[in-house]
Order: sequence, then structure tokens, then C-alpha cells
Amino acid sequence: MANRQLFHIYAIIFIDVIVGSAVGPILPEFVKGLERPQLWLAVGTALFLGMQLFSAPLLGKLSDGYGRRPIFIISAIGTFLADCLLLPVRVGYYFANRVSDGTTNGMYATVRSAITDISPKESLFKNLGIEGAIISLGFVIGPAVSGLLLTTFDVVQGDQARVVAIMAVTLSSVNMILSWTLRETHPNPPGITTAALKTELANSLDVHTLWTRLLAKDRQYKGLKILVMMQLALTLSTGYYFYFVTFASFGALQMDAKAISYFFMYFGGLSVVISYVFYAYIADRINQRRGIFWLALLGAPVLGSYGLVGTSVLWLYILVTVDCLTLSLIQGLIEGLMAQLTSDEDRGEIFGINQALQGVASFVTTVIFGILSLIDLRLPFAWFGTCLAVVAWLAWKRKA
Repeated sequence: MANRQLFHIYAIIFIDVIVGSAVGPILPEFVKGLERPQLWLAVGTALFLGMQLFSAPLLGKLSDGYGRRPIFIISAIGTFLADCLLLPVRVGYYFANRVSDGTTNGMYATVRSAITDISPKESLFKNLGIEGAIISLGFVIGPAVSGLLLTTFDVVQGDQARVVAIMAVTLSSVNMILSWTLRETHPNPPGITTAALKTELANSLDVHTLWTRLLAKDRQYKGLKILVMMQLALTLSTGYYFYFVTFASFGALQMDAKAISYFFMYFGGLSVVISYVFYAYIADRINQRRGIFWLALLGAPVLGSYGLVGTSVLWLYILVTVDCLTLSLIQGLIEGLMAQLTSDEDRGEIFGINQALQGVASFVTTVIFGILSLIDLRLPFAWFGTCLAVVAWLAWKRKA
């Protein structure tokens, strides 16, 4: 039964990531008529990621109180409605989509809680690693389906955004059905009072309170704080996932939606193969802290080098290959170590606090790369590389 539930959860994640990655290459269409379009793309990304500041801990707390399944259902409905907002290709609807979709994207704290609920301790790294591989696979299929759709039907550039948006709405409707039929993974959820929910919402909007709650959990689960700090530094560095469309569209590469789709197909395809092999056969046999240190140390110069590719697509593909062997493997290791420090009673809350703080980091890195991109489109990659170097430093510090 647990394996069937895992596959069900993986299917929901898979489709959700397909939808999100499929619409990524078309987002420049919504802002290309504006002055400084790269800035408005950054604003949209900041809205999308910043909404998790309050939604992640709230959804995590709700999942502890009422179970994981209701949160999956609510999030699936929210994603469907958000994708409907993309059908009119207008800038106002783009920003509305970013707010709506960012709110329901807070469900990933619940996703990790659900996987941890039904995973034996010896399978935890493997199952969370497979989650990462599924996400990578979704990043392949999403752009692949978009590229195939646009190529097969020879869709002209002015209609590309609307056609991909229709596909996203269709797929997100499938996820509503899958979420509705998911079996609950959380044993005997105790419920939660309205007053507790109001307190959770108020606290989630206060970064200081979030940090105070993390420190309290760290006293209960020693070592949690530094893992969250590594996660935050990693989040600051992985802002390049969201920045890349801007860089590729408006920088020297001048890639269109199809070229961006093909790039992410390669990136995701290679990443899923490497991630699966790593987490299925290697991750639980190594010292995970040392693994994080070396992967981050080797990945930092790779991130910085993205800004130096100029017009060379070949060098871009070489760098992303090394990326898949380093940076792309870190997330699952940190999540696995973190999952080991949780219990059934507060797993959703801890993952929710973590994702909310990640929302803060995502917002901060989006503002920073937005400002840097106004100076030079290559500068943000120096920032991303520096943040990944901080991950390596924190992993080394954890040893001490």
C-alpha cells in the first residue's frame, strides 16, 4: 500500500512540475512589450516565490492538523485556477497568476511530509531522492511537450503563449482528479482550532517569528538550524533556475521559446538519470555532509561560468552537464538529513517553516538578481555562485 501511495504522490508531483516548467518558456511573452522586460519578469518571480512566505507554514500546519490529502486537493484546484489566468496573454493576468500559483506552491512542504510519513527510515533518502528525480523529469517533459506542441502544429510566435496555457489548464485538471483520489498518509490527524490557524497565519508573515520557531525546533532536534541555513543558501543560488529564461531570452544567446524548451529537455533529462542513480545507489552509502560540501564547492564556479558563455550554445550545454553532476544533487541530501530530524507530530510544521524561509530567500535572491540584471545580464551568476560557496562553507562548519 505504501508503494502505491508513493507512486500516486510522485504522479501528482510529476504533473505539477510539468505544468510549471511548460509555461516557463512562454512567460517572456507577457512582458515583452514593457520597458525593461527583465525587471518585470523578476517582479513576477518575486511574487510567485514570496507568496510561499505565508502559504508554506500555513499549509504545513493544516496538513499536520487535518491530513495531507486536503492540502493536495486545495493546491491542485489553486494551480488549475492560476493556469486559467494565463489564457488571456496580458501582463495583468500574468501577475495574478504568479500570486495565485505561488500561494498553492506552498504544498511542497506537505509533499515532503507525506513522503516521509510512509517511508521506512532505510528508504527515506532514496524516496526523497526519487522525488528530486521526478521533479527533474518533469522539467524535461514540460518543455518537451511545449516544444513538440509548438513545432508539430507550427504555432506562430504570437499564439505560442495561449496554446501552451491551454495545455497547462488541461494537465492541471488531471491533477485535481489525482489529488482527490489520493489516500491519506498522516496517521490520525488531531485537527486544529481556528485560533491556532489565525496565530499560524500571523506568525508566518513575521520572519523574526519564523526564525524564533526554527530555533525552538533546533533545541528539540539538534542540528536542524544549520541544515535550514544550508537550504536557504542553496535557495539563494538556485534562483538561477528562474533567472535563466530572462538571461537566455534577452541576453547574448537570444533563445526563443523552442530553444529554451530544448535546453531544459536536455538539462532535465540528464539530471533525472544522474539523480536517480545517485539517490538509488550512492546517497545512503556516503557521508552526506561531506557530499554536500564537495558538490557545492565544485558547483560554485560552474554557476559563475554561466555568465561567461556569451553566444556559445556549446559551452552552455557543457556547463549544464557539470551542473547536473554537482549542484543538482545537493537538494535531496539536505532534505534527507532534515527529514531524519522530524516526527509525525510536527513534520508538516517543520517542513512548512523551512519552505516559508525558503520563500524569503527566494524573494531576496529575485530582488538581487533583478537589480543586477539591470546593470549587466551576466552579473547575477556571480551572485548565484557566491551563494553556493556559502553552502559549502556551512557544510564544512557543520562538521566542526
